[in-house]
Amino acid sequence: MLSIDQIFPLLSQPRNVVITTHQKPDGDAMGSSLGLYHFLKQFGHTVTVISPTNWASFLNWMPDSKLVLDYEAQTDKANAAIDNADWIFCLDFNTLIRTKRMEEKLTNSNAVRILIDHHQEPQVDKFTYGDSNTSKSSTCEMVYDFIVNSGNEDKINEQVAECLYAGVMTDTGSFRFPSTSANVHRMVAVLKDKGLQHSKVHEELFDNFLENKFKFIGNVLLHRMEIFYEYNTALIAVPQSDLIKYNIKTGDTEGLVNYPLSIQGIRLAAIIIDRGDERKCSFRSKGEFDVNLFARKYFNGGGHINAAGGQSSEPLDAVVAKFKTAMIENKNQLSNYQF
Repeated sequence: MLSIDQIFPLLSQPRNVVITTHQKPDGDAMGSSLGLYHFLKQFGHTVTVISPTNWASFLNWMPDSKLVLDYEAQTDKANAAIDNADWIFCLDFNTLIRTKRMEEKLTNSNAVRILIDHHQEPQVDKFTYGDSNTSKSSTCEMVYDFIVNSGNEDKINEQVAECLYAGVMTDTGSFRFPSTSANVHRMVAVLKDKGLQHSKVHEELFDNFLENKFKFIGNVLLHRMEIFYEYNTALIAVPQSDLIKYNIKTGDTEGLVNYPLSIQGIRLAAIIIDRGDERKCSFRSKGEFDVNLFARKYFNGGGHINAAGGQSSEPLDAVVAKFKTAMIENKNQLSNYQF
């Protein structure tokens, strides 16, 4: 994989470009994709953003989100864009399997694949150019660096700024996670100088939910959360019946795994959700407990040291039992944590 700065001189030549990200894109995935979209459009490129699946409705405020193709719902149109692409930017994922049904199409494409991502263990043989940097707070921060390092900071307009701010803010937990470096704050300062109205972005992301989501959260915290103080661990297991009862949509469970981390003494928090076709897992940790390794070892997943995910095809009860076994196997790391 060649350094991404080698494409800087090529940006001025219009191309057919596809931008894609991981399935069920979050704020960083959608923000980086649309931020890069609005940047590249200024060079005269024909740009198409494709999401492997649908996304949370609270991201629909992002500029031109209505133009993003849902691969599952618009397969033919998305495949045509991929077939016609000269470049395919792959953002916020580093293994093609994260694109679900798109994986085969991306693998067989003749387009040049370009990686921008901050997760561990990239599939480097699948990308011609790339920037893989686990020290970065978010892919949005990396897209910002891409723009600035290419000498095109003047092309950061209001649309680019809003999208990139949304991603860096959500992936840093509103700037409270350790990944929030001084460079992140410098980036935000530049975006503010470019005219960013940050309060608007916060309102769109956090003050735009339906009543049923809060009733669902109350039910989960009251009835579905277990605390294992001897292991400094909290677990939330959500059956599919809860999702149906409260009419939970894509994105409504976003951030739920962070609630138990607010409990004094908790070092590891996990949520396991029965999605019907599979069980989705999210893990968060404090300090040096590496949930990336934890997710890779037990749940076919991965991510970052303090934030990772996984999945399983086993029934919910079996996945919960597997988590408890894994928790016990990691007792020495979890129980000896000093706050």
